[in-house]
Parts: sequence; C-alpha cells; structure tokens
Amino acid sequence: MNTLKQYECTVIIDGGLQDDAIASAMELVKSTITGKGGVINNVLEVGRRKMAYLIRKSSIGYYAHIEFDAAPSVIAEVERVFRYEEAILRFLIIQLSSPLLEMRKRVEKYSVVLGSPEDQAEPEADASAKS
Repeated sequence: MNTLKQYECTVIIDGGLQDDAIASAMELVKSTITGKGGVINNVLEVGRRKMAYLIRKSSIGYYAHIEFDAAPSVIAEVERVFRYEEAILRFLIIQLSSPLLEMRKRVEKYSVVLGSPEDQAEPEADASAKS
C-alpha cells in the first residue's frame, strides 16, 4: 500500500553550463520525478546564484525548488538518478510533515503582511544605483 507523501527537492545545477544544457538538466529532473510515479505540484526556478563555496570547481549554481507528491519507495530511485547526473552539483529531498506545513502557512501569512527583507532592500539599491 503505497500512499503518496509530500516532498520538496532543492537542486543545484552547474551554473557554468549553457542555458540549453541547464534547461535539459531541469527537464531530466522533472521527467525523473514524474517517470518514477511522482506528481509535481510546484516548480520554482530561482536562477543562477553565486555559491558560498566551490562545488566541483564551480562557483555559480542554478537553483531550482520542486514540490511533488510521491510514494516513499520512489525517493531512492530519484536520488540514484540525481547522484549520477554530472550537471547536478547538489540535491536535497525532504518529506514535508504536518508541523512543517503548518509552520510554512504561518510564515507565508506573515511574509505577505510584512514583506521580505530582500524585497525591501531592492528599491534602496536601485535608488542608490541611479544616483
């Protein structure tokens, strides 16, 4: 009896690759999840960011965050495919538990009211850049 559980996966793809290679790596990630029986709920592609430290001699990574539903037996197979893909520098898959989902709802509620510190910092940076 395999019931679907909620998971989230954060993937860092080598940012030094061309855009089409990154797109094909993202397509591989999505097709691996869906091919193994998962259902993708949300995909957030953050884009290229400078990493805090070098991973395989790369200082820039392309970050993506995927939320999906899958059976627990599928996760090991997905991780095996990700581990052997050269373009994927790092990945992390976690199961979303009920307390974590409740906390996420509270954070989203308050972040909408207060706004993100990054959102508030951008207009100031833009104003100083124009001066």
